[in-house]
Amino acid sequence: MGPLSIARRVFLKRISRYGVSLALFTGAGPALAKPIRTLTSIRISQSAEDHTRVVFDLTGDIEHGLFTLTNPPRVVIDLNDTRKSEAIDISTRSTNLIRGIRSASKDSGRLRVVIDLQGKVRPRSFVLKPDGKSGHRLVVDLHATNLGPTPIKTSQQERKQHKKQFVIALDPGHGGRDPGAIGKKGTREKDVALSVAKKMKPIINRTPGYRAILTRDADRYVTLRNRVKKAREAEADIFISLHADSFHKANVKGASVYALSLRGASSEAARWIAQKENASDLIGGISLDDKDDLIASVLLDLSQTATIQDSLELGSDVLSHIGKVSKLNNQKVQQAGFAVLKAPDMPSILIETAFLSNPSEEKKLRNPKHQHKLAKAVFSGIKNHLKNRQA
Repeated sequence: MGPLSIARRVFLKRISRYGVSLALFTGAGPALAKPIRTLTSIRISQSAEDHTRVVFDLTGDIEHGLFTLTNPPRVVIDLNDTRKSEAIDISTRSTNLIRGIRSASKDSGRLRVVIDLQGKVRPRSFVLKPDGKSGHRLVVDLHATNLGPTPIKTSQQERKQHKKQFVIALDPGHGGRDPGAIGKKGTREKDVALSVAKKMKPIINRTPGYRAILTRDADRYVTLRNRVKKAREAEADIFISLHADSFHKANVKGASVYALSLRGASSEAARWIAQKENASDLIGGISLDDKDDLIASVLLDLSQTATIQDSLELGSDVLSHIGKVSKLNNQKVQQAGFAVLKAPDMPSILIETAFLSNPSEEKKLRNPKHQHKLAKAVFSGIKNHLKNRQA
């Protein structure tokens, strides 16, 4: 392998920490040759003033590399073992962020696609497998890093991105007739969750640029769907569901953070499709009302996959800060099909603060000082995530 290839490999490794999906290309001999894929189409959509999505449709699974160049600004995507369909005409496509797209075949069967930009962007890419409706896809999201004036006509997602405050939806789990887990000392999960949320709200509201809302502010029962609905009506940027865990073994302890699983996302997409006449602005301002079920499903799939990735990153930041004030049950963000995490357009995590079934942790969760430490730690993780997302 020559020096140029080595330099590219090192560069791609360094930028992988920014969430870019990368594949390191090696020069394979004839015996290791892979089937050639075909790039059959490139779809471009602009869901907000500062966000453009580019979807590459391919005939097979793809390995890719992505990096940016300046003077002039460009995003470069290398597609390994890929050729372009002659039917694709991409030179004239443009959005607020894109001036045009061009492509060229490179050595070893590699197809290079160059996106010429209007200005500096932060790219993120991910791969989608066939789902019965669509084939293999590579999705590249472009986010502007220096916004211009707020457009006159804005969607809900654009209002989120241009407003001066981040709205954090705090969701104290359970409530009313649903007590949740109960410790040996009689500590109820619903009370702990509400207490932590009420301590966290003023911490957030005292911080310039942030505002908190509660999905419930008293001991009352709220359905899971209404919790999400209330957060969306408040145009929340982030959804935090607070809980306390329980297990049949009293020695199990530690906090955990959950994000939505892909299986949960798939089942939820079907529900939104069934109610798409009420699902405007779910995916960055694109209404589903006039879309057929196939197109609506693809749009929701793409949107929710990106949201899950954002939720995983949010959860990782929050988990690292909780670990400073509490033991952790899981060092990594877990994934499950919690209904309360299924908003397609809002990063959402569920926090199990500790185990009420563990006597020592039950004692801590009853302590207002420890509740305050937990509240501060969760908010520190949120701030860190939002700071990194804007960088």
